[in-house]
Amino acid sequence: MKSISLLLLSSALAASGQPTSRPHGLVIHGGAGVIERASMSPEREAEYRAQLTAALNAGYAVLDRGGAALAAVTAAVNVMEDSPLFNAGKGAVFNADGLCELDASIMDGRTQAAGAVAGVHHIRNPINLARDVMLKSPHVMMAGEGAEKFAQSLGYELVPNEYFQTDWRREQLKKAQAMEKDGKERTAAAPADYFTRTLRWGTVGCVALDQAGNLAAGTSTGGMTNKKFGRVGDAPIIGAGTYAHNATCAVSATGWGEYFIRVGVARDIAAQMEYRGTPLHEAAAATIAKVGKLGGDGGVIALDAQGNIAMEFNSPGMYRAARFSHRPAFVAIYGDESTP
Repeated sequence: MKSISLLLLSSALAASGQPTSRPHGLVIHGGAGVIERASMSPEREAEYRAQLTAALNAGYAVLDRGGAALAAVTAAVNVMEDSPLFNAGKGAVFNADGLCELDASIMDGRTQAAGAVAGVHHIRNPINLARDVMLKSPHVMMAGEGAEKFAQSLGYELVPNEYFQTDWRREQLKKAQAMEKDGKERTAAAPADYFTRTLRWGTVGCVALDQAGNLAAGTSTGGMTNKKFGRVGDAPIIGAGTYAHNATCAVSATGWGEYFIRVGVARDIAAQMEYRGTPLHEAAAATIAKVGKLGGDGGVIALDAQGNIAMEFNSPGMYRAARFSHRPAFVAIYGDESTP
């Protein structure tokens, strides 16, 4: 993965006499998985690219006017949570009971404060509640009904679960349950690619660098189609699905959550940078390799305080985009699309 330093670029521009502002920008993802050209219509692809662009622009607008990285992460993730295309907020997958069950987390790289929610059913934008857990409570994570009671105490309006539900996600649930009924559910003896070949990941996330040099990361998801018994993946787990520290990097992950938790993906990338001095892109690649070695798949987006970015994944594709000052924005979906 190519790594580009925005600070070096900014210095070069300053030396040339061109006006500059402190480098700032963000990277987003809309999930990794079996995302291939052959299985996507041009119209559907255009919809995804448009929504990724909208999320990117929403977050960048916050940064460009001098806003905080946390606010940019929230703004970008909100756009994807409000879109029926992604497995987060509206458009989330169904659990085994036919309900959308949502998780999210956020972390401030300046203070290492963090907030998360898991298993909520009536919160329109779970990333907002995760941020309020961080800022307005002494806790890091709240779950289920308790998280929703906390939301109500802050004046949140709970929405009916039907708000999140879409027909195409319901069809995914029916297919998953039919496979389960046929005895093809995931077991220790089932093919390693069972989930990736049948249940696409759709977690969304963002990492941002603001003009003050602060990092932040956030992740939001509906989890896994046909999940049972209150299953929680990596998205709301600080250090697995989300991590941010100004001294190292900001990371948001997407993929097979059980493996990402076992590896401690987000923190593992930061730890390599902190203890070994490993460059960001090398650390991200090494961590995803660990996930693959265990049998999992997915990807990460990562960003450091120098403006270096990484977009690493071992799945066929990952919805991803980035926009930074002094550098063209880009949007990509498939594995064969290069990162500028």
